[in-house]
Amino acid sequence: MQRFFLYILLVLFPAGFQSPEVSDASPKELFPPSVQLYQEMQLGDIINFDAFEQALLGYEQINSPKEILTLIDFSKPSTEERLYVLDMKQKKMLYSSHVSHGQNSGSNYATSFSNDIGSHKSSLGFFMTEGTYTGRNGYSLVLEGLEKDINDKAKERAIVIHGASYSNPSFISSMGRLGRSHGCPALPASLTQPIINTIKGGSLLFIYANNPDYTKNSPILRAG
Repeated sequence: MQRFFLYILLVLFPAGFQSPEVSDASPKELFPPSVQLYQEMQLGDIINFDAFEQALLGYEQINSPKEILTLIDFSKPSTEERLYVLDMKQKKMLYSSHVSHGQNSGSNYATSFSNDIGSHKSSLGFFMTEGTYTGRNGYSLVLEGLEKDINDKAKERAIVIHGASYSNPSFISSMGRLGRSHGCPALPASLTQPIINTIKGGSLLFIYANNPDYTKNSPILRAG
């Protein structure tokens, strides 16, 4: 069948037919804007495209004061860097870091998620960053969950960004994974202040996992 189809093409286009995949002059319009931006920001060897595409969909819908997008990819293990801070105006990555997930979400991988108080699980979806404070976990950043029944209890659960010694990469050598939080995305101590200072005060944060239930139920992704 493939040979027959190729024969028909050669009959119809006998003068040097080339498919778009091999053409050296393929127009950029062949690629969706999300693919173009992904390539322009040189994220191919770093960030999962599906995670980036979902994050971008929300970023384009939600008006945020700052042109900064933070993506956490929980489809990756805790032994890998999986938090990325992206400057969408300058089209470049500012930070890449390890980040912990909730202790009841899984061991090395986060596979179970919740919006429930006391679950000690991570939540998926879109959050808006707010102000900072210094508490029992040191310098911390308040998060507002933007998706009803998915992460809108973030403040009640005290889900914030903070630093933790168990999130330092050195923890991996002894445990085989990062330590885990009560649901907060906890950062290595050395990166906590610079990352929080970059994303605080009205930037979008998206926590991704390869999770069909979230994709189906997210009001933001469905609106897109």
